[in-house]
Amino acid sequence: MEEYSGVWVFIEVDEEKNIEGVSLELLGAGRALADKLNVPLAGVLLGDNIRGLANQVIYSGADTVYVVDHPVLNLYRTEAFMKAVILLAEKYKPEIFLYGATPNGKDLASAIATDLSTGLTADTTMLDIDLEKRLLEASRPAFGGNIMATILCKKHRPQMATVRPKVMKALQPDDSRLGKIIEEELELREEDMRTKVLEIVKDVTKKANLADAHVIVAGGKGLGDQQGFQLIHELAETIGASVGGTRDVIEAGWLPHELQIGQTGETVTPKIYFAIGISGAIQHVVGMKNSEIIIAINKNPEAAIFDVATYGIVGDAHEIVPKLIQQFKGISKGDLSYV
Repeated sequence: MEEYSGVWVFIEVDEEKNIEGVSLELLGAGRALADKLNVPLAGVLLGDNIRGLANQVIYSGADTVYVVDHPVLNLYRTEAFMKAVILLAEKYKPEIFLYGATPNGKDLASAIATDLSTGLTADTTMLDIDLEKRLLEASRPAFGGNIMATILCKKHRPQMATVRPKVMKALQPDDSRLGKIIEEELELREEDMRTKVLEIVKDVTKKANLADAHVIVAGGKGLGDQQGFQLIHELAETIGASVGGTRDVIEAGWLPHELQIGQTGETVTPKIYFAIGISGAIQHVVGMKNSEIIIAINKNPEAAIFDVATYGIVGDAHEIVPKLIQQFKGISKGDLSYV
């Protein structure tokens, strides 16, 4: 497998020709992996009229950008994108290939893994390298979030993983970075395609967008019952924050599913995260550990949530939260919600 070398990141582009945030995050993670292996980092950029985005990929950490610019790639379709990626992968043979765990990213990665007869780790939350064996260590919660499983692909290449948005950090763009842009031709005609995109219908239903929230107040089963959980709503209302919860809270019916934070819910990176009555199970922590400031309240001093907390308060949330609400009532919502 010595002919395989380099770390690749699939660069996902939206309908407005903007690079998706998760791809920029993966360039940051990929840069760290490539530096450990002492190999180049490459971005794979597919689409129609997207050549102009190549420099942004380089500024965000890549050494090389492989570009396939073709009208048939205007909108995502598995068949067309898979053919383009297979063309590149078979020619240049990457050692590691990362994709965002988005609907398109997961669809494409699974199709490519099948075609290349290699392994794929889904919904990864941690990446590292075993330098001695040159193995990608792709870790994710398993068994309901009770353990972290590290998955290896020992016998096949490229080693592939999809990575959840918001769990990695993008690099600060550097427009002084230089890199190579390599364009490849794709011999594919629209009339050869077995699927057509007839219409794109966007969901315009107003839903809470936890991923973009600056301040989140999250609660767990430690609040006792749905009535006790009202403290979360009261604190959030007082400071102008969004509300979230653990999987147990959603399963108990205290909150709708779209407000779940964790491995099977949303991954969030607010500036302030209140974790109230939350024990700190891995399944939840992977969804909020990258918050800038984590304030945990739990009556168990040994609770795992304190391991990731910036500030911890040991005590009964039913006594502490009302006092916080009283204190915050003297501060306007705008003073907190902007942070």
